[in-house]
Amino acid sequence: MDDDPLPISLIADFVFCPRRAWLEMQGERVESAQIQQGTNDHAVADRFTGVDDAGLFHAIDIRANQWNLSGRLDAVQLTEDGAIIREYKATPVKREMRVTDAMRIQLALQAMCLQEMGYKIVGTQIFFTSHHRRVDVELTSDDFHDAECAIKGTRALANSDVAPEPFEDSPRCMYCSHVGICLPDERKSEPVNRRIVVKSPDCQVTHIATPGAKLYIHSGRMIASKAGEEIASIPIETISALEVHGNCDLSSALIRELLWRNVPILWCSGTGRFYGWAQSSYGPNGQVRVRQHVASETGRLGLAREFIATKIHNQRILLRRSDNTNEVLPRLKELEKTVKNVNLWQDVLGLEGEAASLYFSQFSQLIKPDKREQWQWQGRARRPAPDALNSMLDYTYALLLADCVKAIIACGLDPHAGFIHSSKRNKPALALDLMEEFRAPIADSVVQTVVNNGEVKPSGFTEILGSVRMDDCTRKSLIGAYERRMETQIVHPVFGYKASWRRVVEIQARMILGYLDGTQSEYHGMRVR
Repeated sequence: MDDDPLPISLIADFVFCPRRAWLEMQGERVESAQIQQGTNDHAVADRFTGVDDAGLFHAIDIRANQWNLSGRLDAVQLTEDGAIIREYKATPVKREMRVTDAMRIQLALQAMCLQEMGYKIVGTQIFFTSHHRRVDVELTSDDFHDAECAIKGTRALANSDVAPEPFEDSPRCMYCSHVGICLPDERKSEPVNRRIVVKSPDCQVTHIATPGAKLYIHSGRMIASKAGEEIASIPIETISALEVHGNCDLSSALIRELLWRNVPILWCSGTGRFYGWAQSSYGPNGQVRVRQHVASETGRLGLAREFIATKIHNQRILLRRSDNTNEVLPRLKELEKTVKNVNLWQDVLGLEGEAASLYFSQFSQLIKPDKREQWQWQGRARRPAPDALNSMLDYTYALLLADCVKAIIACGLDPHAGFIHSSKRNKPALALDLMEEFRAPIADSVVQTVVNNGEVKPSGFTEILGSVRMDDCTRKSLIGAYERRMETQIVHPVFGYKASWRRVVEIQARMILGYLDGTQSEYHGMRVR
């Protein structure tokens, strides 16, 4: 990056927080009300490409070759005495018109660019858009000195191979828009004692499960139709991911629009097989992704042990909740402890296989006694599913795998480079690794719930040549129950704050990212209580 011009906005981020600047350089993008407000405010200025009635020039690209900087001025007013720089800022969360150090340095950098371009600077201003008021900022020699230091610091960070450590107990983290992906306090794997405002998007995962449906985009909405009749109309802005089940068609315009918005598209079969996904070619953390492949090739036994130990723990807890006298619970607890201390990857897999055999031998205990006769269980078997319970397990595992893939690609990691499952099988190995700890508390729990609550009936399944399949109504009921589970708020057992299960999956994916980029020494799985 030595020859690339540094964006002035990136240097301002560095002044606010080096780790936030690092995240920006790695391609991490977030959505927040404050960022959206700032984007809207700047859009007003960017619509002007010339001079308005007040004599202000808007959206002016600037550069300083001496410092190898580039940026864009929101506005500049040329007077007889010289140029006045005006920068638009959304009012900070505390709703104070306070000029921060990052704002002062940003103005200094803009002034340095204009001075090299031959203009005399006679004034700099911040216009706070929420208050509709200007604040004059008088720059000093210290501001320009700090700006030069910030340039050097940002350049060094851009050429670094190591992610900077997050702040510890800093008030800047409280309302930082990037806190939901930075996770500064979570890196210590300890309870988070202060309130952090993390991203809670209004967008939802959208499922299309009507066979023969056709999807296209029209007037900013995703339209689903069948046989010429509209069956759904969804604003495109409310879609965080699109999951397509079975035989449904998407228009090329819709696919292009979703990828442009960085919305992943995932395809599942009607019988519970996860086929694949489409994602934008622009993803974050490319450098860490290279490290991930090296680590996957050489192996990370600590990750493998933690994935499987957490899986066994969660299986044991789910059985214990349903049957406190279950005879396999002591052995599962013993296997969990043993996995943590083994020194061979093959031993981890062997213990995982024994635990799975014990767990599924008792899976029928999750079903209420008065319903067990209706829902026969002879053991775990897949593709083809020999009974209704196995059919639903296949399907919920496919849904869970899709969510794990989404979480991993949101972090910029490669779903295929894993640490338990082999990449030689050409399957999303890391996504399969991550989902191990969530199989029992999410997928198995959903199947248990829909059966015990009577949301699905044995009559909703058909058998074809020894393969049991769900009908459309049962499939939609199962998808609905799964989505309710993913949106359920729980108290994180380590960090102590509330988060939805879908958010927890992404948190764990980012814990893997932190382990790989070196900002945390070990990975801790998601153990339910």
